[in-house]
Amino acid sequence: MKKVRKAVIPAAGLGTRFLPITKSTPKEMLPIVDKPTIQYIIEEIVASGIEEILIINGRNKESIINHFDKVPELEALLKAGGKTEALEQVEAITNMAKIFSVRQKEAKGLGHAVLCAKEFVGDEPFAVVLGDDIVYNDENPALKQMVDVYNVYGASVIGVQQVAPDQVNKYGIVSGDAVGERVYQVNDLVEKPAVGTAPSTMAILGRYIITPGIFEVLERTGKGAGGEIQLTDGLKTLATMEKMFAYDFIGKRYDVGDKLGFLQATVEYGLRDGKLGADFKRYLETLFRNLIE
Repeated sequence: MKKVRKAVIPAAGLGTRFLPITKSTPKEMLPIVDKPTIQYIIEEIVASGIEEILIINGRNKESIINHFDKVPELEALLKAGGKTEALEQVEAITNMAKIFSVRQKEAKGLGHAVLCAKEFVGDEPFAVVLGDDIVYNDENPALKQMVDVYNVYGASVIGVQQVAPDQVNKYGIVSGDAVGERVYQVNDLVEKPAVGTAPSTMAILGRYIITPGIFEVLERTGKGAGGEIQLTDGLKTLATMEKMFAYDFIGKRYDVGDKLGFLQATVEYGLRDGKLGADFKRYLETLFRNLIE
């Protein structure tokens, strides 16, 4: 069984839920405290033992790749100024992983974005991590949990969590039979079903380990929900050809592609920050007292 060594981050979307800022700034570069959202994603991937990362990019998103590139002028300036801590942070970003990029020339959906990674992936299992979903677990990253499940079952693993029944129309939904602790063998997948028609409340939340057979499937997958090539539709077909599992991962998930979810993540990561957390907590406590007085 081949090791999961590669990850794919689809980042070509237009970020329409976050307009107007995403007209000029990629949503993946919006900061939570002092790091862009995509850095949290890549840190999780690296902490999960994955060595190579492909970012599926779009037009006007060069800043994503630039963030992880080396900037000799900045490093020299920080070194000359004796700003050791800042220099170490900058160098760590550059050295954290082998990062590659490919352009998705047309926005044809998540399935098409994953298909753009075919040459990079080859015949290996690989991770897909969406930049809209950040998962906090400081002991065992969500993707690492899924890699561990893959290592047991040797088949595709979809990251899920339970959502409210009236929220199923926002997600791909999985149904399956329990085969282990938090592990289900998949028997059906539906992309954004209408409320009241979903086969379960297990929602796909931006984490996948997928076998390379998905590429042949996606090449013949037609347009689905929203007139796009949906990864969920491809996975549904793949599940009829080989075993597939869903894993209810442990961690606090934030939908940072949504304005409210982004604000929630900003506040909670700010409270966890070792340098800012105590002062920020006191500020919030004062703010709330003033609001209720």
